[in-house]
Amino acid sequence: MKTGRFDQARADAFAERLLSVLNDAALTLMISIGHRTGLFDVMDELDFASSEVIAEAAGCNERYVREWLNALVVGGIVDYDAHAKAYQLPAEHASFLTRKSSPQNMAVVAQFIPVLAYVENGVVDAFKHGGGVPYEAYHRFHEVMAEESGQTILSSLTDKILPMVHGLVDKLNQGIQILDIGCGYGRALILMAKTYPQSQFTGYDLCDETIAHAVHSAKENKIQNIHFEKMDLSVWDEQEKYDLITSFDVIHDQAKPAQVLSNVFKALKPRGIFLMQDIKASSDVAGNVHHPLGALIYTISCMHCMTVSL
Repeated sequence: MKTGRFDQARADAFAERLLSVLNDAALTLMISIGHRTGLFDVMDELDFASSEVIAEAAGCNERYVREWLNALVVGGIVDYDAHAKAYQLPAEHASFLTRKSSPQNMAVVAQFIPVLAYVENGVVDAFKHGGGVPYEAYHRFHEVMAEESGQTILSSLTDKILPMVHGLVDKLNQGIQILDIGCGYGRALILMAKTYPQSQFTGYDLCDETIAHAVHSAKENKIQNIHFEKMDLSVWDEQEKYDLITSFDVIHDQAKPAQVLSNVFKALKPRGIFLMQDIKASSDVAGNVHHPLGALIYTISCMHCMTVSL
């Protein structure tokens, strides 16, 4: 049983924080909808406008748009002229909410909250009985992940990330063997294959859906120097085959990360290169207390990264 004096001031402050949490969670849903419907992009092109004008420009139902706008007004995201009954998305806010603001578009990331909420029942069951939630249970997760990676990885892959490795771009232009593990929809690999046609590219992923999507995208783009294959990285075994192996936001998802990294080492040719991007955070919760996205990172881990690996 807890001991000590009850701190009423602390309780009151926490109650206020919970109200803020609930309001912000609700706004996150509205932000996700604003992104998916294109409403933020439309409003960025308009000055103060009525809900009718905004709805027509976005091709949306006015009644829904009006309710959405009102949620964003009271949430401090959209400005409102009460006399004219008109709404405006301030330029300062649009710079973090529109597609043209990428890679700063936080509305893309907001989509993860409703996506994760979709599997809440499965996660609750796992809390009680153990086990995990399979990839197949997640509606739109790979789609959102591909969009988020598109603005964080693809936007700087060929002009900033790859040139960080001395001499790598020259090797890619000359022709080498590249593998991307956990390739998802294959967007990074397709971009590299288009940019460096002399090299050969392979993508591995655990999910049938993502591999099918990647194969379709490669065919649509008429790319010949690329191959996608379903693969469980924990049992993957190739010897000295690749000059470059890449992994983007993948290793932390693995049930056996040390085994996967060992498999990477074996699959690299002598003097081969492993290029890995992953979350910048501590393995110790004490080191993440002041992380600006700490709660989001742990929530995504609990609701996806951890449970799909169990």
